[in-house]
Amino acid sequence: MWKQILSKLPKKSSSKSDHHKHGGPHSSSSSSHASTSKSSSHNNSHTKNAPPPPGGRSEGGNNHNKSGVFTPYEALPHFKDIPNSEKQNLFINKLNLCRLVFDFTDPTNNIKEKDIKRQTLLELVDYVNSANNGKFSQVSIQELVRMVSANIFRTLNPQPREINKVIDALDLEEEEPSMDLAWPHLHLVYELFLRFVASPETDTKLAKRYIDQSFLLRLLDLFDSEDPRERDCLKTILHRIYGKFMVHRPFIRKSINNIFYRFVFETEKHNGIAEFLEILGSIINGFALPLKDEHKVFLVRVLIPLHKPKCLQMYHQQLSYCIAQFVEKDCKLADTVVRGLLKYWPVTNSSKEVMFLNELEEVLEATQPPEFQRCMVPLFRQIARCLNSLHFQVAERALFLWNNNHIENLIMQSRKVILPIIFPALERNAQKHWNQAVHSLTLNVRKIFNDLDPELFKECLAKFKEDESKQVETDAKREATWKRLEEVGMRKAS
Repeated sequence: MWKQILSKLPKKSSSKSDHHKHGGPHSSSSSSHASTSKSSSHNNSHTKNAPPPPGGRSEGGNNHNKSGVFTPYEALPHFKDIPNSEKQNLFINKLNLCRLVFDFTDPTNNIKEKDIKRQTLLELVDYVNSANNGKFSQVSIQELVRMVSANIFRTLNPQPREINKVIDALDLEEEEPSMDLAWPHLHLVYELFLRFVASPETDTKLAKRYIDQSFLLRLLDLFDSEDPRERDCLKTILHRIYGKFMVHRPFIRKSINNIFYRFVFETEKHNGIAEFLEILGSIINGFALPLKDEHKVFLVRVLIPLHKPKCLQMYHQQLSYCIAQFVEKDCKLADTVVRGLLKYWPVTNSSKEVMFLNELEEVLEATQPPEFQRCMVPLFRQIARCLNSLHFQVAERALFLWNNNHIENLIMQSRKVILPIIFPALERNAQKHWNQAVHSLTLNVRKIFNDLDPELFKECLAKFKEDESKQVETDAKREATWKRLEEVGMRKAS
């Protein structure tokens, strides 16, 4: 009995297959249509099964009717050619049409179909941008998010790099960015999604069901794209989502923090750090006062450690802006920020040291005397080391701090503590620094102190000379000791 039942199953399947193969109720009797369908199906299958090469992707959707039979990729009517009652349905059909993703590695492949999709995307952008189409229905939102997901979410293929290669910021600047070959379609999909998110006709209560945490995580992953055009679109879209979907704000901040943690403490490789910081700069600017503890923790645990990676130059401008925003909102954070900078201060990277000095000036400009006095001793010990740097740009940038009136006032108010710390560095520069510009700037700074407080200047000069003479005596004694040890060793050896 069981054998009889089982023997019927393949026959039934085969019969159904033959039914479709030989026509069936849904097949066309026209041989030319069957030939076209077969040819189109073959092309689609070939594109879909091809491995996704760099810069392009295989087709990620399908183009079948309800019976499962392949239909040719053809343009749909224009919105202006149909009544308003049918526009929502046409909108959904056009979205479904655009779910098909083409391979752009071969510019001669699917030229007609690619142009149809491009024109359809342009129509969709105009439709979403129109103000007279009413609220988007739940089905429209669902299909739009599905279409966007099918087009933008894919595996990013970064250019291969040596694992142990030290990243040189200058080389990175000269390196040509990798451009996505599918950009003619991608940028229209991004534009459509941006218009949808920004549209007053988008109901956030409905949209948040589909623009959910899973969607946002995949969107954040795309920030690692090597194409700067894509990262710029993503930055604008994420900022809009953050502004419109308030329920997602904590999750977005937390997810970006996790990307930063992985970047700082594990990989030190990510293409979208500057874009994330640009978004955060705007977010920080909108923080209410007094600042929440959560935001202060973000400063200490996320932003300050971002000074650690070697590729700081790639995003330092945006990071510096975020740090300055915190200090401007709460000047009491200046001490925390300065000590954080000192913790990650570079030792052997001179170009990075110049960046730190630039940022330090921005922070000190927003610092008030009480906070300045808390951190001035360790700060000016580091500045003294910068003044004595053999790299002239480091020494020059440190001396430029005295050109800032606010910083000069802070220094002069605490000169009795600061001058003894930096005086030896100033004096050595004045005596023997090889660079003429550094030498001249040093003499100017010495003159400022001497004019303002000649007594203190004389005390520091006397102390410096005394320390120098003691150092000469110590060096002479050490040299004599080594000579005696060498003589004793030679006598014993002979």
